[in-house]
Amino acid sequence: MSATARAPGRVNLIGEHTDYNDGYVLPFALPLRTTVAAAPRTERPPAWTVWSAATGEGVTFGPDELHPGQVSGWAAYVAGVVWTLWHEGIDVPGADLAVLSDVPLGAGLSSSAALECAVLGALLELSGTSLAPGQWPGLAQRAENGYVGVPCGIMDQSAATLCREGHALFLDCRSLDVAHVPLRLAEAGLAILVLDTRAPHRHVSNEYAARRATCEAAARALGVPALRDVTDLGAALAALPEEVCRRRVRHVVTENQRVLDTVALLRDGRAGDIGPLLTASHASLRDDYQVTVAELDVATNAALAAGARGARMTGGGFGGCVIALVDAGGADDVAGAVAKAFAARGFAEPTSFTALPSAGAARVG
Repeated sequence: MSATARAPGRVNLIGEHTDYNDGYVLPFALPLRTTVAAAPRTERPPAWTVWSAATGEGVTFGPDELHPGQVSGWAAYVAGVVWTLWHEGIDVPGADLAVLSDVPLGAGLSSSAALECAVLGALLELSGTSLAPGQWPGLAQRAENGYVGVPCGIMDQSAATLCREGHALFLDCRSLDVAHVPLRLAEAGLAILVLDTRAPHRHVSNEYAARRATCEAAARALGVPALRDVTDLGAALAALPEEVCRRRVRHVVTENQRVLDTVALLRDGRAGDIGPLLTASHASLRDDYQVTVAELDVATNAALAAGARGARMTGGGFGGCVIALVDAGGADDVAGAVAKAFAARGFAEPTSFTALPSAGAARVG
């Protein structure tokens, strides 16, 4: 028996760095997919070999490596899924796995969660285990937190597994309640343009962890479980003595409200009106959360100057992609303007594509 599963990359429409503050997020899945094919191995003790078409590399690990830190690099995400399933009491058979993906690496489109969720689907099928889709995000997140050591929230894994075609996923990261919000861009004559700045992520792991720690410390200082529970922003800012801490809190609280406002507009059929919320999100990420870099800011400004209705960085920041809400016929003009701005600054040439809200992970065959 063999098994194949696919999982998508994702774009976060709005709601950045709110997931680990028990906040709200609004991602949607991309048609770009990571596919994992798995065939069982019979030797004991079991072993797993994973090969990546992107790197041309193969990595083999066994039970002795199923401890955090024993497998590194991209294969750690695969080992982390096996480790998580073993801790769940699921007897995962040894397997040969092959990975093929068109989700760009390092672009902030959640290639790691796509890999985790595709591996999860294939290994669950090999083991003969059926789990409800709602259980997948937590397992994949545990692989990344506990084995890989990245303190991510649950947004990426939720988007990779739970999204529906034509919809954004409104996720409450505290209760894990989800709602599927129609994202009828074509009907409104609009499109989401994804601009990959090709700026490499710079110091993202340490910076990400530092911001999470600051947010958690601020919540403790304010006497709330998480920043999502701040109801009087002015009073909260006045109670915090450090400027950096105040900036982080202001971003999280206002970003949560922007998610709620965006959801309300989309439900009201007013997709064309969400642009200012996207642009305000980018300004907050730039000035208060301080996770943008020059390429992200130049791309956002150039897109807006070329007629985009709104634009913002998407993903963890420090590199990666910008999304722009554009008139359907204007995507090429906006992309061209960004490319021209990058050339003038001596940046690497960006790439772009229009994003269609797509379905989440699925087993194949």
